[in-house]
Amino acid sequence: MTLDLRPAPLSLSWTPVCAYTALLPERGACVLVADQQIAIFRDFEGRLYALGNLDPFSGAYVLSRGIVGTREGEPMVASPMHKQAFSLVTGRCLDDPAAAVPTYPIRVADGQVEVSVT
Repeated sequence: MTLDLRPAPLSLSWTPVCAYTALLPERGACVLVADQQIAIFRDFEGRLYALGNLDPFSGAYVLSRGIVGTREGEPMVASPMHKQAFSLVTGRCLDDPAAAVPTYPIRVADGQVEVSVT
């Protein structure tokens, strides 16, 4: 899998997924947006991240259940299956640079977390 480093489109379609206050810091949640499972995370500083929920190593939709932390200053989630770490910022695997998961734009609007998959 390769990283998509193209800039995000200027006009995004946003889908509300939950209240910001429903997300616990350093815990993941899985949301369904346009038939895609998205793992969303909120860190202790309040920043939000959205990744594909599919662990490319196990083939299971489990990244939202992973352990959130940092590695050398990089926010990451470790898969609960085989423990590979994925950057919450770029989606790249920190243990195997040939692997990555997609990242998605995420924001808060009027207290609601919104994700774009387009």
